[in-house]
Amino acid sequence: MPDLLLELFSEEIPARMQRQAADDLQRLVCGALAEKGLTYEGAAAHATPRRLALHIAGLPGRQPDTREEKKGPRVGAPEAAIQGFLKSAGLASIDEAKIEKDAKKGEFYVAVIERAGRETIEVLADLLPGIVKSFPWPKSMRWGKASTRLDSLRWVRPLQSILATFGTEMETPDVVRFSVDGIESGDLSHGHRFLAPAPFAVKRFDDYVPALEKAKVVLDAARRRDIVLHDARNLAMALGLELIEDAALLEEVAGLVEWPVTLMGAFDESFLSIPPEVIRTTIRVNQKCFVLKRHDGGLANRFILVSNIEASDGGETIVGGNQRVIAARLSDAKFFYETDLKTPLGERLPKLDNIVFHEKLGTQGERVKRIEALARELAPIVGADADKAARAATLAKADLVTEMVGEFPELQGLMGRYYATAQGEDAEVAAALEEHYKPQGPADRIPTSPVSIAVALADKLDTLVGFWAIDEKPTGSKDPYALRRAALGVIRLALENELRLPLREAFAAAQWPVWLAARTPLRELVTSEVNRVASDLSPNGAATLSADAEAHLRRDIEKQLHAVGREAGAEAPSPTAEIFLRETLPPLLAANAADLLAFFIDRLKVYLRDRGARYDLIDAALGASASAQSREGSAQMPDDLLTITRKVEALGKFLDTDDGKNLLAGFRRAANILKIEEKKDGAGAYDEPHHPNLRMELPEHKLAAAIKRAREETSERLDKENFESAMQALSKLREPVDDFFEAVTVNCDDPKVRLNRLRLLAELREAMLQVADFSKVA
Repeated sequence: MPDLLLELFSEEIPARMQRQAADDLQRLVCGALAEKGLTYEGAAAHATPRRLALHIAGLPGRQPDTREEKKGPRVGAPEAAIQGFLKSAGLASIDEAKIEKDAKKGEFYVAVIERAGRETIEVLADLLPGIVKSFPWPKSMRWGKASTRLDSLRWVRPLQSILATFGTEMETPDVVRFSVDGIESGDLSHGHRFLAPAPFAVKRFDDYVPALEKAKVVLDAARRRDIVLHDARNLAMALGLELIEDAALLEEVAGLVEWPVTLMGAFDESFLSIPPEVIRTTIRVNQKCFVLKRHDGGLANRFILVSNIEASDGGETIVGGNQRVIAARLSDAKFFYETDLKTPLGERLPKLDNIVFHEKLGTQGERVKRIEALARELAPIVGADADKAARAATLAKADLVTEMVGEFPELQGLMGRYYATAQGEDAEVAAALEEHYKPQGPADRIPTSPVSIAVALADKLDTLVGFWAIDEKPTGSKDPYALRRAALGVIRLALENELRLPLREAFAAAQWPVWLAARTPLRELVTSEVNRVASDLSPNGAATLSADAEAHLRRDIEKQLHAVGREAGAEAPSPTAEIFLRETLPPLLAANAADLLAFFIDRLKVYLRDRGARYDLIDAALGASASAQSREGSAQMPDDLLTITRKVEALGKFLDTDDGKNLLAGFRRAANILKIEEKKDGAGAYDEPHHPNLRMELPEHKLAAAIKRAREETSERLDKENFESAMQALSKLREPVDDFFEAVTVNCDDPKVRLNRLRLLAELREAMLQVADFSKVA
């Protein structure tokens, strides 16, 4: 069967766009062919810096013939309906339609539309120009004289030629003839820009790959990556060194060259006094080169570069040029590092007041003060020294205003640790400056030092509470402030360090400072109070306080407002403030905290599902408290992440046992009976305890005793958060439940006995819901 070979040859395609562009080309062409009824045996797309190529194997030579029956209006329908049917079916007159009968609708017209399939090469010639013209590049351009027209071709870089052939292995393929903005398709491809620039003719894909190889182009990106990696390892090994592998850099470099040639360069050993991460970042970011390390783990003064040409001098000139650039870059980095070390991090803090974190959440300086206060409160929870946690939080963002981080923002935190260590800060404090940003993703490591954990939690909780305060929450797939990642970070910090972190308490500690700093009703109230008091203090009734006096007054009012917000009976600066704080603010804070907690629970579900937990067990474990407390109207969603997780694990183990499976079946049977009967007797009909004197059968007595014992045992064990033991206590209900349903008729003729048995089942349901909401188990 025939194959299609398509190549779109252009100026250099940015490396970051190549993989997606190849995928898009395959998706668009294959999808268009499928819509035309053309199936194929296989397809593969490739990208190099100068071309996108697509090979589709096993296409049919022509489309299949089609036959379609199109139902029309009833016989005798209005003329307008008849004419509309004829137009849509492509018929000249109604006589060309046949008439069919239906027992209900009577006689109606049916058009039989038969279409002969077209030659596949004609279909390709029709659909390929549209795909090229509408190709979804993230960024594209127009060029040349045609660029003055808004409808001219847009491509990532100027498109130079199109190769399109179609045919079988046994014959000379035909060119798929079409044109896009004056670029005619043909059978010519082009080799390496410098090493083999002459065009050459191509028949099919099997000829295309070796012809490119001969013309110094490696088509397959995976093979280019393998060549670079293999040669780089060999060069390093020859000198007794080891390559520091970098998958992202390898992907990028493979997208920069069509004929990879790997070379080694060196830099002065004096630069090794710079932190190794700085050297690696400088060389990686600026020159796209790999670094090497010695067998003792230290960096070597060597680097690997990848050239796109085989130079006549063996690459000596290329290496020399890269060495000069890298020497200049490392000189700058060394200057930045040594200059930064001269200024203690603490002296840099005032500059943070000039950096806006968010227009509604204040500056980085204001945020650091909030993180410091929150880290001090969280320190006892995580077992950290409060003073060390506060000191680390104070310095956490100081490196943002250093020269090095200004040049390489990706080194924030890391440079803070280096500078803090060099300036004599405590080792735990210095480590926290780097680690408080972690974890930054599901694969990132988590801090284990208590000081680092306290600051990392404070940083993330301040961010989350802050953006909830200004109503900037994630929506759908949009999360511009990475709030989902921040919540996942808190979850991982708590669970993987086995921390008890009551989220409501953490939110409460973070909320007040955020609401004072953010553009919220509370901040507006403080400003109003400052203006009122300042006006009262002024003899002319106008605020004439100095800046220092106003700042002092603001702090005093905030302190009083804080007291009103947290301590009953404290006096507010004004009746307006007191009304706001006692009646308006608490519901706002509570609603925000509840919404944020629900967001955390959703993130926890994602986290646990990714680790194999069943979604229904998570809902069942979360639903237990609400189910157990709903009768008293005090239901609250659990907020301790570790407790929830351990309960899910215990529930999963329990339901994997025979006792768990059978008891779940018994619960469902009881719940279904109660649901049906409650429709007759009304909600709450079985809320009263059952009467012992109305128990008629032995299994009723055994079940009642088992329920009482299970309630006592599970309650005691749940209080101690011994969930596995609570599940074991619950498992003792299995046998009496089985016996009850086997021997007892719930809906008996005696209405009093029936009601008593339903109340007994309601007690069984309630006893199990105390542990977990088994109704949510799939």
